[in-house]
Amino acid sequence: MQNISTTKSVRDRIDEAFRMTAPGSPLRHALDMIIAGHMGALICVGDEEKVMASGNDGFPLNISFTSNRLFELSKMDGAIVIDQSLTQILRANYHLNPDPGLPTSETGMRHRTAARMSLLTDAVVISVSERRQVINVFVDGRGYELKTVAELMGSVNQLISAMQSTRERLDHKLARLTSLELQNQVTLADLTEVFYLFEVLTTAGDDLKYIIVQLGNEARTVRMQRDEFLGDLDDEYSLMIRDYAADSSEENAAAIRRALDDTANSQVHKASNIAHLLGYDDLREDSVMTPLGLRTLSNVSVVREGMAEQIVDEYGSLQDLIDLIDENPDNLDNLEVTGVRNPSILADTLFRMRGSRS
Repeated sequence: MQNISTTKSVRDRIDEAFRMTAPGSPLRHALDMIIAGHMGALICVGDEEKVMASGNDGFPLNISFTSNRLFELSKMDGAIVIDQSLTQILRANYHLNPDPGLPTSETGMRHRTAARMSLLTDAVVISVSERRQVINVFVDGRGYELKTVAELMGSVNQLISAMQSTRERLDHKLARLTSLELQNQVTLADLTEVFYLFEVLTTAGDDLKYIIVQLGNEARTVRMQRDEFLGDLDDEYSLMIRDYAADSSEENAAAIRRALDDTANSQVHKASNIAHLLGYDDLREDSVMTPLGLRTLSNVSVVREGMAEQIVDEYGSLQDLIDLIDENPDNLDNLEVTGVRNPSILADTLFRMRGSRS
């Protein structure tokens, strides 16, 4: 039987494990019944060939998976083997014998077996502790305790509060950044603060996404709240990176985003690190940073999608465009070449955003 999980990353497999055991799922229903019955269990899901090769005996079943069947079979000793798609219970009372030399920090026999089986195979291995009455999911040797909905919602409330306050600060800083850009007064320190807030919000959003997976069908409202706070964050963040990077290509901006995601937020708060990621090594906190203007131009109503890049290609940068308008505000015909149908509206909007009109 083909194992479809071998092409997945560990992160994908962890997410898959939480989805299959999320509240409301048939597997979680069976696990809750096992806990309610004060029983223990050892369950392997997926990578059936390797799992079967790591044990012996037991009862061949090959019966359709249901929550009640899994609950009843857990009354026997040994492991229960289920196929990757959670449609067939293949074995019950199966005696697993993983290599005892495989490293694990677990103490209980059932948990040690589960950890080693998850190292030896790509299966999702679930251990239910009869004594402690907790459920642990093992992937790649590491165990993750399944939390109740009430416990998860406690973490959700903290993250939602953090995201709300961070988004408010970020919106304020972005508005200020736009004003500074239009006056050509952005410093590396100003930019660093915005990058930091972007990363804090992104980190909180990733943490919340991780909990959403665990909440299963209880996550609808939480998912809507997360989407509301993140909004068009990705597009605006990428445009800002392109505005200030030494290499403004989309590919380089994507690489910088990945590097920022891999950098601790405390390090993102250091101006020298931001300068280095953007491709500069000789900047100070008070160094003036002149943007291309992609982000600011994209926020103007008459600038349709893709038009900001054409304007920058035509004029060089936002500051070059503003200088040209300052010199001759009545000569805006060249803007029509870039697709702007109402150049005067664009000019008026930029000056209004700057807070002055020449």
